[in-house]
Amino acid sequence: MKNYKNIPEYKNLTSAQFYEEIVPRQQPVVIRNFCAHWPLVSAAKITAKELVAYLLRFYSGKKASILLGHPDIKGRFFYTDDMEGLNYIKGEERLDLFLGRLLDLVDKETYPAISIQNVLLSDVLPGLVNDNSSDFFPYVEPRLWLGNQATVSTHYDGSDNLACVVAGRRRFTLFAPEQVANLYPGSLNFTPAGAPVSLVNLHEPDFDRYPLFKIALDNAWSAELYPGDAIFIPMLWWHHVDSLEKVNGLINYWWNGSAAKNGVTPTPLDSLNIAIMAMRKLSSAQRSAWKAMFDHYLFKEGVDPVSYIPEHCQHVLGDISPQEEREMKDYFIEKLKQ
Repeated sequence: MKNYKNIPEYKNLTSAQFYEEIVPRQQPVVIRNFCAHWPLVSAAKITAKELVAYLLRFYSGKKASILLGHPDIKGRFFYTDDMEGLNYIKGEERLDLFLGRLLDLVDKETYPAISIQNVLLSDVLPGLVNDNSSDFFPYVEPRLWLGNQATVSTHYDGSDNLACVVAGRRRFTLFAPEQVANLYPGSLNFTPAGAPVSLVNLHEPDFDRYPLFKIALDNAWSAELYPGDAIFIPMLWWHHVDSLEKVNGLINYWWNGSAAKNGVTPTPLDSLNIAIMAMRKLSSAQRSAWKAMFDHYLFKEGVDPVSYIPEHCQHVLGDISPQEEREMKDYFIEKLKQ
C-alpha cells in the first residue's frame, strides 16, 4: 500500500478544544479512544454476537435502508460498468433480520456485501444514544452505519463530520478539497449514495485514463481506526473508506452544513447546479468575469463589500432576518420557475 501522509492524532480532547482549536482549522484529525467508554464498543470488542445482542435491546421494530451487492463487486458499492446504473440493489429490511444475516455471513468464504447506512438512532434504535452519548454533540442526531467488508468510494460530505468506529476496523484515505480535479469526480446528479464520487478505483487506479490521480495520491492522507477511535472529516474533504472486518460498525455526527438538522436551503450543491446551468453557455472570458464577481461578493477576496456599503443597502450581503431571507429565496425560486 502506498505511503500516505499520516493524519494528526489526538487523545483526551475536550469539546472546547475541539470546537475552538480543531474545527476552525478545517483539517482532519484522528481522536484515539474518543468513544472507547461506550457500552456499544465494549460489546463489539467481545464478539459480533454480543454486539448484535446489545443493539437488539433497543430495536424499535422499524425497517432500515439496506444495500446488497453481489460477491463479484468485491465489496465496492459503485456504478455498473456502463455507468447507467448501480452495481448493487437498495431496499428496506428489518434490523433484526439484517443483523442475523450479517452474523450468518461471518464464516462464509464467498459472500455478498451488505450494509445498512445512515440510520437515525432515534428512529430505529431509540435509547441507544442515551447509553452511548457524547458531550461534544448534545443536539446532533447520531447515525449508524453497519455491515461487512465493503468499500465506500471517494466522496465528500456537505457538512463537518465526526465518524466514530464502534466495531471492526476502518481505513480512511482523505484528499483535500483542492484535489477535486485530480480525483475525476462523476455526476453531480446520479450518484451511488447521494454525493458525487471519484470515478477512480483507489486500489486499482487506471492511470492511462486518469493520469492526474497520481497527483492526488501524492497528496493523500490516511489512518486506520479501531473500535473506540474517531476521525474528524471537515466539510468537502474527499474520503475513501474501507471496512476491513466481517462485521464493522460506525456512528457519525454531521453538523454545520447541508446535512445538519437546520441546514441552509438551497444547499451549496443545489447552488452549484444552478450556477452551472446559468453559466454553461458563457464563453471562457465571460466565465472568468463572473469568477471575479464570485470572488468579490461570495468569497470576499480583497475588500469586503460589507465594509463600504451602508448597512441599510447591504440586503443579502449583510445580516438579514429569517423572514427577509425566506422572502428573498421565494423571490428567486419563483424566477427559476419562469
